[in-house]
Amino acid sequence: MDWAAVLLAAGAASRMGHRPKCLLERDGQALIRRTAQCLLDAGIQDLVVVLGHYAQEIAPALAGLPVSVLINPHPEQGIISSQRLGLQSVSATCDAVVMCLADQPLIETQDITDLLQAFSDRPSNTHLVFPQVQGQPGNPVVLSAAVRAAILQANEDLGCQTWRQLNRTLVHSWASNNLHYITDLDSQADIAALKQRGIDLSWPDVSAH
Repeated sequence: MDWAAVLLAAGAASRMGHRPKCLLERDGQALIRRTAQCLLDAGIQDLVVVLGHYAQEIAPALAGLPVSVLINPHPEQGIISSQRLGLQSVSATCDAVVMCLADQPLIETQDITDLLQAFSDRPSNTHLVFPQVQGQPGNPVVLSAAVRAAILQANEDLGCQTWRQLNRTLVHSWASNNLHYITDLDSQADIAALKQRGIDLSWPDVSAH
């Protein structure tokens, strides 16, 4: 399979006090770099990172990685605009695209590998796979080249979630008990909850720069 991925990090992080949550560090590494490295290590050949708000602060965290960095000129239009920008930018010859968020602090290379395997093993005539954990839909999701094309051919307010809702028979929910897929960061309370589980996240020391 020729795998591509879109890593989304264009949001304003308003519930996080307007600080780019993907720059939170785990074990001294920014989450966005950590996630990008996991995708690459899992075999993603074509990785597009979409930035918007805070692009100047976030871009240096990706230095030296074999990724394409795009700037969404209108991040205020929401996640769909970033999804579509990323889908337009991955290789047109890819077999499937992983749509990934940059604020999932527990995602590991193995989690990506397992998801890619679930997509490879999906029921015939399904074109989008997402992890379902304890009844909750998780992330990342994997979509076929056909879904990529369908989204890009539709009007510009169609994103992955709407496509899923309109094409339920073509979607495979992959049952998993892996909490990594449903753990993300929206607020300071999420950081505190992870700390109680023994996972420390810290903001970068700007005084060191």
